[in-house]
Amino acid sequence: MTADAKQLRQQSYISKLTLTDFRNYAALSLELAPGAVVLSGDNGAGKTNLLEAISLLTPGRGLRRAPYADVAREGGDGGFALHARIEGPEGEVEIGTGISGGDAAGESGRRVRINGAPARSAEDMLEWLRVVWLTPAMDGLFPGPAADRRRFLDRLVLAIDPGHGQRALDYEKAMRGRNRLLTEGSRDGAWFDAIETQMAETGVAIAAARAELVRLLATMIDRLPGSGPFPQADISLAGDLESALGGAPAVDVEERYRATLANGRERDRAAGRTLDGPHRSDLVVRHRPKSMPAELCSTGEQKALLVGIVLSHARLTGEMSGLTPILLLDEIAAHLDAGRRAALFLILEDLNCQAFLTGTDVTLFSSLAGRAQFLTVDHGSVGVTG
Repeated sequence: MTADAKQLRQQSYISKLTLTDFRNYAALSLELAPGAVVLSGDNGAGKTNLLEAISLLTPGRGLRRAPYADVAREGGDGGFALHARIEGPEGEVEIGTGISGGDAAGESGRRVRINGAPARSAEDMLEWLRVVWLTPAMDGLFPGPAADRRRFLDRLVLAIDPGHGQRALDYEKAMRGRNRLLTEGSRDGAWFDAIETQMAETGVAIAAARAELVRLLATMIDRLPGSGPFPQADISLAGDLESALGGAPAVDVEERYRATLANGRERDRAAGRTLDGPHRSDLVVRHRPKSMPAELCSTGEQKALLVGIVLSHARLTGEMSGLTPILLLDEIAAHLDAGRRAALFLILEDLNCQAFLTGTDVTLFSSLAGRAQFLTVDHGSVGVTG
């Protein structure tokens, strides 16, 4: 890639990270370099905790999706604080987030400050950085439940469409309201109509955003080498709304979905929940070279497919937003052979991104010597690898 092409994807990176009462860190301050950052240490030392802290510099509950009460350090006051200095194409910005001890039990208690001023919402952080992660817990993504794939897909959408998170929250809130009416036996048609209209508007918008992400990501996956270390994947969506959007205007799909909800009230009442909508959709992935569903591939093939999708998405995010995302790759090297590790490191350099890579065996990253920052994690402390 030429220097001009890399300039189109300007790097946004964390130059300083400070943690207070976060997981096993009572207090920590790290000066960080752009590019690859290797975090090595024993199991349980706190490597993934550092990645989780970084993942909270974006909307949502982070890579573990943990309640805030679990994130706050045991023995602390029940709160935690994160602070990051971000260097990017628009200059330097300070982002802080956390909760006070009294708010630890509530999911709405997290506060965000940007350059010392309260942010309107967590989505404001997306103006300064995008964060994408790949963890061992995601290794079962393809054979696992559809809910996991929807969650994965929505994280990918959020990285290029900051409004997606709020749409999802609005839809979930409306659906919970409808489900409550169903279980309570309500026959208030006007109330149902109002909720179902909101569900139709937000639900179709969610489906459209997912469909657009899949379309764009598919073109990026096509740029992967056909016989490369990370095989090309064929991706598509399975869902009534997504299928309908392929051949009808969004307003017509909204009206059709609203009618489906209205006509399905008695069926949904018997089930005790809403049975139609984007909360039932699925991401379908196939191993293109083998023409095989991803869930039937070997564990190693599934991992390589997933890495290829995440790397393609990182490239897409850079081109769509102008900012290369920060990548969090937990225990990545241990699951790749030497050839795929070398290919991964080269791709990360080509992406021009800050990437945090963790592992217990630092020798797996030896080829990055002189090209990465090496840090040793040791149960609540971090030092330069010697």
